[in-house]
Amino acid sequence: MDKSSEMAVFVEVARKGSFSAAARRLQLSPSAISKLVTRMEERLGSRLFNRTTRKLSLTEGGQRYFGRCVEILADIDAAEELLAGYQQAPKGELTVSCSPGFARFQLLPMIPRFLEQHPQLDLNLQTSGEKVDLLSHNVDVAIRLGTLKDSSLVARKLGESHRILCASPHYLEAHGTPKTPEDLLQHNCLTIAADSDFNRWALNRGKRQQVVSVSGNLVSNSVDSLYEMALQGQGIINLAEFIVGPELQTGRLVPVLKNYKSDSQLIHAIYPHRRHLPAKVRVFIDFLLEEFSNERPWNKSL
Repeated sequence: MDKSSEMAVFVEVARKGSFSAAARRLQLSPSAISKLVTRMEERLGSRLFNRTTRKLSLTEGGQRYFGRCVEILADIDAAEELLAGYQQAPKGELTVSCSPGFARFQLLPMIPRFLEQHPQLDLNLQTSGEKVDLLSHNVDVAIRLGTLKDSSLVARKLGESHRILCASPHYLEAHGTPKTPEDLLQHNCLTIAADSDFNRWALNRGKRQQVVSVSGNLVSNSVDSLYEMALQGQGIINLAEFIVGPELQTGRLVPVLKNYKSDSQLIHAIYPHRRHLPAKVRVFIDFLLEEFSNERPWNKSL
């Protein structure tokens, strides 16, 4: 087995976290995988994995080697794509990661148009509230909201959005309308489970910022659930404009504390640095930039 093939096996073991899982994926036996990794370690003169009866984890050296292997294998794929004409006809699987809320309210309505334009592409859409590592999870493009921290990634700005405090007219008729941020403490505010930052609502008026730690009788790990409950008159939410914008336009939701604004939240598409950007990534980024080049519906909500 050549070195690039060995690297591919090593990367799969590192991603799966076990020899048996990697063996199933690669259609090899666990013993063959284990022997191959041992031979690599002997050749490299360095242990790649910490092994216990229950867990397989990368050593510090293994982590560094893993990063370079991922980059090398990506370069090999890119070179083959160029030779095979992938730049003219993007093919294969495109893995995209984003938050569940952005996927539901923004990305999913666009996807049919993208797949219609590129019928030889398969989309693997992964939604998570966590910010996954692109290299270790084999993600081609991620859409991130908020501040970017990893400078090793390429970032393309798609737009920006604020969070908007709002509730249904039915809720406000029954419980009254808050006049000041402090009034929120007397209202049923729908919150995210185990996310203290999300539940500390920062409101700006001029140069003054007030932060209110809110609570209510409904806690969920899904912004979709909070959105649906707010529509049913169960409380006040503080969600992104790209989620609540259409309902603010129709009047099913009504802004609360309109004189106060939240900080803007930047929206970026990010992807790893590569010498030769794969065609599937390039066409998806171009598609997103075109889609978001026009004024988004949420900008017309208020």
